[in-house]
Amino acid sequence: MAYNASRQPDVSGLTVGIIGGTGDQGRGLACRFARAGQTVLIGSRSAERAVQAAEEIAVMPGVPSGATVTGGDNDEVARRSDVVVIAVPWDGHAATVAALAQPLAGKIVIDCVNPLGFDKQGPYALLVAEGSAAQQAAGLLPDSRVCAAFNHVSAPLLADPEIDRIDLDVLICTEDRELVDVVGALAARIPGMRGVYAGRLRNAHQIEAFAANLIAINKRYKSHAGIRVTDV
Repeated sequence: MAYNASRQPDVSGLTVGIIGGTGDQGRGLACRFARAGQTVLIGSRSAERAVQAAEEIAVMPGVPSGATVTGGDNDEVARRSDVVVIAVPWDGHAATVAALAQPLAGKIVIDCVNPLGFDKQGPYALLVAEGSAAQQAAGLLPDSRVCAAFNHVSAPLLADPEIDRIDLDVLICTEDRELVDVVGALAARIPGMRGVYAGRLRNAHQIEAFAANLIAINKRYKSHAGIRVTDV
């Protein structure tokens, strides 16, 4: 089946919550979704920090006047959102996700966390007992609809108000085929992006691990590399 954006559902009315929305990746995604007119909720362990981040995003260049960007603690954001992006540091991933199992029940959960370590030789993929961060999230959230996506999107590009298009593909791994269209439609809200199905959750490990390669590419070539799938 060829990629066809016209078949994607209308996701413009969905509220997108970002758990870890005060970090670089979460904040960048929040900014891009706000620029697209999506209702965005910024989540953090500190409601005060989340509110401050939301206020700053709401007045960034490119964000339309009157955009709905608000902040709150993680539990509140999980309860109020239709779709929730997990964008927390890996070392706090399990505890954060487990604590939100009840408010995330029935919700679409997008995990974009990459379990990486760093040493003198650079970044490297960490072994995860469950297989990947996304699989760990799925195990902790049995009543949620979980996928891996947005793992390879450069935080500096997301945050740069001078950049209008981010030309890359968002690889989506999930057991729930309907999520591919929903998450792909959300990705397409950001000009230049496509969402591409990349297999079941067991394939998320390779995608998360490849972030280490992208970091090495960026360091060598002073770039903000992403992924583009050909012939799709």
